Amino acid sequence: MSELNSALEHPTYNYKVVRQFTVMTVVWGIVGMLVGVLIAAQLAWPALNFDLPWLSFGRLRPLHTNAVIFAFGGCALFATSYYVVQRTCQVRLISDKLAAITFWGWQLVILSAAITLPLGITSGKEYAELQWPIDILITVVWVLYAIVFFGTIAKRKTGHIYVANWFYGAFIIAVAVLHIINSLAMPVAMDSFQAYSVYAGTVDAMVQWWYGHNAVGFFLTAGFLGMMYYFVPKQAERPVYSYRLSIVHFWALVAVYIWAGPHHLHYTALPDWAQSLGMVMSLILLAPSWGGMINGMMTLSGAWHKLRTDPILRFLVVSLSFYGMSTFEGPMMAIKTVNSLSHYTDWTIGHVHSGALGWVAMISIGAMYHLIPILFGRERMYSIELIYTHFWMSTIGTVLYITSMWVNGILQGLMWRAYNQDGTLTYSFVESVAASHPGYIVRVAGGAIFFFGMLVMAYNLYMTSRKDVELQAAPAVASAA
Repeated sequence: MSELNSALEHPTYNYKVVRQFTVMTVVWGIVGMLVGVLIAAQLAWPALNFDLPWLSFGRLRPLHTNAVIFAFGGCALFATSYYVVQRTCQVRLISDKLAAITFWGWQLVILSAAITLPLGITSGKEYAELQWPIDILITVVWVLYAIVFFGTIAKRKTGHIYVANWFYGAFIIAVAVLHIINSLAMPVAMDSFQAYSVYAGTVDAMVQWWYGHNAVGFFLTAGFLGMMYYFVPKQAERPVYSYRLSIVHFWALVAVYIWAGPHHLHYTALPDWAQSLGMVMSLILLAPSWGGMINGMMTLSGAWHKLRTDPILRFLVVSLSFYGMSTFEGPMMAIKTVNSLSHYTDWTIGHVHSGALGWVAMISIGAMYHLIPILFGRERMYSIELIYTHFWMSTIGTVLYITSMWVNGILQGLMWRAYNQDGTLTYSFVESVAASHPGYIVRVAGGAIFFFGMLVMAYNLYMTSRKDVELQAAPAVASAA
C-alpha cells in the first residue's frame, strides 16, 4: 500500500511504458508456452506434426525458444528495469519517446521472428536464428534501450547506484556485445535474407556457444538477478541481507561467466585446452551463483512467516530455490565425465527448463504480480486466491517437467553407452526413443499445467485492470497456509 501511495505521489515517473511491457510479458508468456506445449506433444505423438511444414517441430521449436526467452523474458526485463531504475534513482526515464520506441521496436522484433521462423527463414544458429535485417533492428532497439537506461542513471538524484541496476546494466552491455559479434554475417545480396557467418568451422561453433551460454549468463541470469535484488527485498519488506555480498556476487559472476561457453562443445573439434577451460570456469561459477542465491534467501531472515500469507513472495523464493539448483546442476554437467553421459540427452532439456520455468519464469511472474496493482492504481491484485492457484500450478508443472526429463536423460545416456561383449551396441537408437515415450507424456502434462497457470494470471491481470470491478476479499491465514 505504501508503494502504491508513493507511486501516486510521484506522477513524474513514466509508468506507461512499464505497464505496456508488463501486459506484453503475460501475452507473450502465453503464446510462447502454448507453442512449447504443442512441440512437446509433437514429440510424444509425432502425428501432431501434420503435413504443414510451418507447423512442424523443426520450425516451431526455434519459435518457442525465441518467444519464451526474448519475448516473455525480454518484456519482463524491459518492464522491471524501467521501473526499478526510476524508483531507485528517483527520476523519470530520460526520454519518454525513446522508451516508447524501444517498446514498439521490441514488439516488431518479436512479430518479425514469429513470421520468419515458421517459414524456415533462419540463420540456423542456436538462440540466434533470426536473419540479418532483424538482427540490425535488434541492435537499434538495444542501443536505444541502453541510452534510456544509462541516461536515467546519469541524471539520478541518489548518491549511489543500487545493486539491481548494476546487474541490469551488465545485462544490457553484455547482450549488446554478444549479439553484435555472434551475428556478424555477410549478406548474399541486399534483396535476400540469406547471409553467411564471417566465422568458419570450429571458430564459428566457439563464437556461437560463447554467445549461447552468455545469453544464459547475462540475459537469463544477470538481468533476472537485477529483478531479484529489487523485488525480493521489496516484497519481503526487509533490506538485502548483505549489500557487500551482492557487490562481490556481481563482480565474480560477470568475470567468470564469460568463460564458460566451451563446456557446450566437449568431445568436439574444439581444442582440449579450450574445453578444459570452459569446464574449470563453470565449476568456479558455482561460488558466485550460490552467493547470490544465499543472499536472496537470507534476505527473508525474520520474515519467513510471510510465506504463509503472501503467494507473491512464494513465487520469488521458490524461483531462488530453482536458481540455486540450476546453478549447481550446470557446473556438474560441465564436468567432462558427467557430460559424456548427459550431453545430447533430455537431461539437458530438463536442466534448461529448471532454469527457464523454475527461475526465470517464476521470478518474472512474482515481479509482475508485485507491479500490476501499482501500475493500474489498485491496492492489490483482483484475487489473491488465484495467485495461490497459479503458484501451485507453476510449481507442480515445473517439477513434472524437469523430473521427467531427468529420468529420460539418464535413461538415454545409459542406453546409448551400453555395449555387448562383442563391442556392438546393446540398444538401437529407436529403442531409446521408445523407452523415452512415457517421459514425453509426463512433460506434456507438466508444460500444460504451467501454461494454464499463465491463463489464470492473464484473467487476474484483466480483472485487476478493470476499475469497475471490486477486488475479491483476501483469504484468511488458515486457508493460505
